[in-house]
Amino acid sequence: MVKQTINEPREIVEALANEAIKVAKTARKHKKSLNATGFYAIKMAGLGTQAEMELRRLTSSSPALDSSLLRNLVVKVFAPTTDYADRSRAKLDLVHELKTRWLHPADLHKVDDGLFPMSLLEKTRRGYLVSVGTQMNGCFNAGWCDASAVMMRRLLEMVIIDAFVESKLGAKIQDSQGNFWFLRDLVNGALGETTWTLSHDTKRVLPNLKDFGDSSAHGKTTMQKTEIERIQYPFRKALEEFLHIAKFL
Repeated sequence: MVKQTINEPREIVEALANEAIKVAKTARKHKKSLNATGFYAIKMAGLGTQAEMELRRLTSSSPALDSSLLRNLVVKVFAPTTDYADRSRAKLDLVHELKTRWLHPADLHKVDDGLFPMSLLEKTRRGYLVSVGTQMNGCFNAGWCDASAVMMRRLLEMVIIDAFVESKLGAKIQDSQGNFWFLRDLVNGALGETTWTLSHDTKRVLPNLKDFGDSSAHGKTTMQKTEIERIQYPFRKALEEFLHIAKFL
């Protein structure tokens, strides 16, 4: 079993997942089944039980977040029937979830002073927005400006889609196959939508925000922090307007 020298359930689950990979690797090396009653099977079952207990602690501390993906990944990591490759991939996805979406409140505070307040994204009760916002602010504070700008673009795209969908207008921004439009068309659709009223500032800045994210994703030059800081306020204002339209705030 993993010794609990750390107290945070998020860190304990990660440590247990790493231990599960070690157990699976050793059992594979010795050609022992995890779906039986042998030593490795019992050890994996114990790790799984411990992980489930910590998962309950973790999810109960953040009830606003959707825990279904996290639970599915934990099941896959510790299930005796998961093959080694799938278990390893699930472990990587699990660690990513734990380090982005499922941050401790103290860690959230560290990234709250970035481009957009995490406290507002938490109020939306939408885990996907919290996850992208955390990455966006974290990259900005770390000086990874291109990565932060790409996350800004992604978050803007998400909130525009949410505004349409929650206003029962989702069909207006989908193609014949049911796929949502790309950001350029989403921006044009948002600017032309007559059932809501965007501020003059947001109407003016939306096309620029789209081009800003594109330049970091596809351009050859490196984004500077001062460039992001210049559009920080209009970006925040535009996000808040769409979140209000979606009735998330």
